[in-house]
Amino acid sequence: MDRNASQERVGSSANGFIYVAVGVLLIIAPAVLLLGWPSLASVGLFAAGMLGAVWCLAGLYMLQPNQAALMMLFGSYRGTDRSEGLRWANPFYVKKKVSVRARNFNSEKLKVNDMRGNPIEIAAAVVWKIDDTAQATFDVDNYEAYVLTQAESAVRHLALSYAYDNLDEPVEGSKREITLRSGTDEVAAALREELQARFALAGIVVVDAKLTHLAYAPEIAGTMLRRQQAEAIIAARTKIVQGAVGMVELALNGLAERGLLQLDDERKAAMVSNLLVVLCSDHDATPVVSTGTLYN
Repeated sequence: MDRNASQERVGSSANGFIYVAVGVLLIIAPAVLLLGWPSLASVGLFAAGMLGAVWCLAGLYMLQPNQAALMMLFGSYRGTDRSEGLRWANPFYVKKKVSVRARNFNSEKLKVNDMRGNPIEIAAAVVWKIDDTAQATFDVDNYEAYVLTQAESAVRHLALSYAYDNLDEPVEGSKREITLRSGTDEVAAALREELQARFALAGIVVVDAKLTHLAYAPEIAGTMLRRQQAEAIIAARTKIVQGAVGMVELALNGLAERGLLQLDDERKAAMVSNLLVVLCSDHDATPVVSTGTLYN
C-alpha cells in the first residue's frame, strides 16, 4: 500500500439523545432559577447554561444506515463515524456525509478492437461501494468520476485481452481458448480483478462486474453472421452424413444377416447411393418406378 495513502479511522462521537437531554436541561434549569431568584449570580448561571446548551445542540447530526460522516477540524482529518441515528461530536468538527451503500454503474457501449483486431461493441455493469471513506475523499479528487473513467478503461483493456470468439476449431488434445463469448465466468472474474486493482487507490471495492452487451461492430456483423451460419450448416451436414452412413450400414448388414437379398458390389453401390440421397437430401425423395432391371 502507498505510504501516502489516507486510511480511515474511527472518529470520536457519542449518542446524540444524551446531548439533547443535557442541552434542554441547561436551558430550563437556569431559566427557572433566574425567574425564581433574580440575581447577578442567576444571570451568570443562565448565560453559562445557554452557552452549554448551544455547545450540546450545535454538535448534533444524523446518520442513516450505510452512511458515514467524516469529521475534520480546520482541514485536519479526525476520523469517521459509521454509527447510525442521532449522533454528537465536537461542534467545531466539519461533518462530511458519505454514502457507503452499494452503487450500480452501467457503462456505455464501447467500440473497441478485440485481441484479433476485430471491431466489437462491449458494455459492462459494475456494482461497487466505498470501503475506506478517507481514501475515497482525500486520495482522489472525485471518486464517482474516478470510478466511471477507470471502469471504461478496464472494459477497453479487457476487450483487447481476449478474442470475441473462436474462429477455428481447437486442435485435438489442446486446451480451448477462452474468449469473450464462450468464457463468461472467466471473463467476468478477470474484469472484477482488474477493476479492483484500479479502484484500490480510491478505497473502493467491487461487489460484482459482468458484461451486459457483446456484439460485433455493425461494419462486420453481417459478414460474421454469414460465417457463423455457414459453420452451423457444415456442422449439421456432417452430423446428417454420419447418421446416414450408419443407417445404410445397418440396412445392408440386416439384409445380409437375414438372407433376404443377395447383392453384388454393383448393386450394393447403387443401393448405398440411393439411400444416401434419400437420407441426406433437403427435400423429400421422389420415388421412381423401374420397369426393368438394374442392368437395363
